[in-house]
Amino acid sequence: MTKEEILKKYSKKENNDVKVKIMNKIKSFALRSLAVASLFLILATICKYNNDYRDIIYKKIYLDNFSFTQVKQFYSKYLGGVSFLDKYVLDTKPVFNENLTYYEKSRYYDGVKLKVDNNYLIPSIESGIVVFKGEKEHYGNVVIIQGMDGVDIWYGNISTSNINLYDYIEEGSFIGETIDETLYLVYSKGGNILNYEEYLN
Repeated sequence: MTKEEILKKYSKKENNDVKVKIMNKIKSFALRSLAVASLFLILATICKYNNDYRDIIYKKIYLDNFSFTQVKQFYSKYLGGVSFLDKYVLDTKPVFNENLTYYEKSRYYDGVKLKVDNNYLIPSIESGIVVFKGEKEHYGNVVIIQGMDGVDIWYGNISTSNINLYDYIEEGSFIGETIDETLYLVYSKGGNILNYEEYLN
């Protein structure tokens, strides 16, 4: 067997292995999706016919501080994550990957007021999911990101932001730009305000 024939055979076998792996991942993702849909239908049926369970689910989702990050962790742990083709997509490094820098800090209402550069490009302090985007009294335009530990971080006084509600944001990723030299931060969990000094370095 010539060198060309061996390389051709090896290349064909490698391509077949990749195709089999991709098909297995697709099947696995389809089964996980079916499991989630089945669970949703079961819960919907229970809620329809049982008022007690409906009230419990309503309280947990609508009245309590619902943790999107806990759902993501559960899905990743037991159902293998959302992106089933991660291994077959080329790794790309983010263009913006920064740490929070500021010059002064002082207490401000429920959180802290930081002095930063004018029109400062705000990096995410922690990875998490965007759970709010809009106006808040005393803080102006605010983006709230819920971290994996369930702590919500409010970023206030933002002029522009390209992120959307329920986006997953990596630590160090770009959130938005401050209107001036001020950035407001608030830390909360379960509706309770936390002491920023325990979280802010």
